[in-house]
Amino acid sequence: MTDSVSLNVIGTIDSPYKEKFAIPRQPGIVTAAQGQLRLTGLANNAELVRGLEQFSHIWLLFIFHGTQAQGWKPLVRPPRLGGNKKLGVLATRSTFRPNPIGMSVVKLDRIEQQSSQVILHISELDLLDGTPIVDIKPYVPYADIIENAHGGYAQEQPSSNIDVIFSNAAHLTLTDNIGHCPTLQSLIEQVLSQDPRPAYKKNSKDDRIYGMTLYDFNINWQMTAIATLNVIAIEKIVSITKSIE
Repeated sequence: MTDSVSLNVIGTIDSPYKEKFAIPRQPGIVTAAQGQLRLTGLANNAELVRGLEQFSHIWLLFIFHGTQAQGWKPLVRPPRLGGNKKLGVLATRSTFRPNPIGMSVVKLDRIEQQSSQVILHISELDLLDGTPIVDIKPYVPYADIIENAHGGYAQEQPSSNIDVIFSNAAHLTLTDNIGHCPTLQSLIEQVLSQDPRPAYKKNSKDDRIYGMTLYDFNINWQMTAIATLNVIAIEKIVSITKSIE
């Protein structure tokens, strides 16, 4: 027995979620979210994924790299309980864990090899861009679906009854970029319909203007009513590269 183990990163996620804010709290909720898993190091070998294309979904085990440096807490406040009640961290899916390991089931759309790079195209993900992957397992329905299982305080998926409205300026940006990012509108609608604000803000009007980044777009939005959300602006992020002469 040892007090620690060592894990090797076998891949990295390319995700539309460039920051922790607004990432759905579970996979499968935002079906328009598309990403890639690029295998790395010795794991970047097509033989490792031979036969994986037979499965529609896969389990990803990953590191919560976005919160890892903040350490962990024995008690946390689950958003499902309004952020007001504390539970043991191991009774939740909080990112602040004794070991910053997460698991997520995603849809496997296809496997591609570009030159020497193996890429798994995935969707319905809930992972931050750059997430390190430490293992991949096929999703096996007969074993992974347990009928009559009890989910405690999270038995049912949270209802989504927020109307997402786009301003004229936001619609114009969507139209201008439909060739570059055809699923952007659906992604924004699905992410925002979950109300990504802090749990204590649920079911309340909020004058604050929020921002989030999806793909290479900054999105500003505001709750104009309890169940109505207005996307005010969508701005494409322009990267500036300085040339050195």
